[in-house]
Amino acid sequence: MRESIHISTTVREELVDITSQVQEIVARSGVADGLVNVYAQGATGAIMIQENWDESVQTDVVNFLRKLIPPGIWLHDAQDGNGDAHLKAGLVGPSESIPLIDGKVGLSRWQNIFFCEFDGPRRNRTIAVTVLPMDEA
Repeated sequence: MRESIHISTTVREELVDITSQVQEIVARSGVADGLVNVYAQGATGAIMIQENWDESVQTDVVNFLRKLIPPGIWLHDAQDGNGDAHLKAGLVGPSESIPLIDGKVGLSRWQNIFFCEFDGPRRNRTIAVTVLPMDEA
């Protein structure tokens, strides 16, 4: 089963919690044990599993990546000014696969699934969510 999540972002760089939308898709799938893959479609967005309790962690992630990969110094900036966004997205990665355990996403108490926006704001970001049942053969 595959469904898409559509979100909009409000600033150039942010982490958007999409855990509840992923959980809803898993619930609709009826799959008890297997995997869910969450994939950011687009070259300047990514998916990250990170702490959900303290929003300062998400701010720290954005600030760390800004320091590690500053804007305005990359060859790709000559095309459309977002070379840093491409590098950040590539470093974080476009997807995460998470086990399904008894019909629920197998995150710990302190983990959530985040879409990482590195080139916003955007009106429509698409995240593909694919639910795969465990092969019982």
